[in-house]
Amino acid sequence: MGELTAERLAEIIWNGKSHRREGDGGAARFAEGDTVRTTNNHPGGHTRLPRYAMGRTGTIVKNHGIFGFPDTNARGEGEQPQHCYAVCFEGTELWGSAAHARDAVVLDLFDSYLEAP
Repeated sequence: MGELTAERLAEIIWNGKSHRREGDGGAARFAEGDTVRTTNNHPGGHTRLPRYAMGRTGTIVKNHGIFGFPDTNARGEGEQPQHCYAVCFEGTELWGSAAHARDAVVLDLFDSYLEAP
């Protein structure tokens, strides 16, 4: 990675920097079209799983690949890379009958947030 110089920092800010990791997160547990349920944990600290989506069922629409896991990184436990998936939730799954029949939300969720129903 090298030393972080002012020039390198400017390059990262200008061009962005991916947090994608290659090959160090294990095999994918889920594939496109799989039905998954989110965990229903309410951690006291950082999480990227919105509370309104906890304990809800959705469908995998894409595997984005392997990324550092922000939850463990925020707790000083390192990146602990894992797969991140795009998961589609029907509006009625999230908000019940108040949702419009055609509403849907796609969330990018890490493997640790997901389980088979």
